[in-house]
Amino acid sequence: MARSKSSSAWLREHVEDPFVQRAQKDGYRARAAYKLLEIDDRDRLIRPGMLILDLGAAPGSWSQVASQRLAGRGEVIATDILPMDPFAGVHFCQGDFREAEVVTALQAMIAARKVDLVISDMAPNISGSHAVDQPRSIALCELALDMARRVLKPQGHFLVKVFQGEGSDDFRRAMLRCFAQVKIRKPKASRPRSREVYMLGCGYQPAAWPLEDDAGADDGDR
Repeated sequence: MARSKSSSAWLREHVEDPFVQRAQKDGYRARAAYKLLEIDDRDRLIRPGMLILDLGAAPGSWSQVASQRLAGRGEVIATDILPMDPFAGVHFCQGDFREAEVVTALQAMIAARKVDLVISDMAPNISGSHAVDQPRSIALCELALDMARRVLKPQGHFLVKVFQGEGSDDFRRAMLRCFAQVKIRKPKASRPRSREVYMLGCGYQPAAWPLEDDAGADDGDR
């Protein structure tokens, strides 16, 4: 079957993309590695000794970067619906973390510990319809935030990909309710025409917005 003009153009752009070429040369599984590398160089998120949770990890470039920067001291727990080839320093749980059994498996891997950093480069399967894709994207962000609130230690950090548009301002406000500061990052490896940015929640404050099952009742809209 012949490729459409749009798919041929995408393939040509992908092959010629300097970050794709660098990833192949440097041994990273995807160009997305350079997004986390740049953000970490700026914000110093990853330090040896940390416990890091990577949501939507496959094919594994963010887990790869995190593991490398831990330098053998610390642990990465990664999860995705898709399979992911293993590598040193990363413990992988395959499944949909929206399902109770997957959450239970992740909690067992974390055990009695608390997570220092939650990272999420998740995006929905793109339909091509903004009216469909944007709500799906925000829903994934909300799920990632909910997971982060459940596992992060006080003063922990949360880095998540967000597509700007309907719902993104509300999501940022939700992050501000439980983090001391929320920063917006647009790394160079993020294509300029893309609406994606990364929101970085710094200094998790669990008491500022208790989980419903901890508070015993719905707090309502504060």
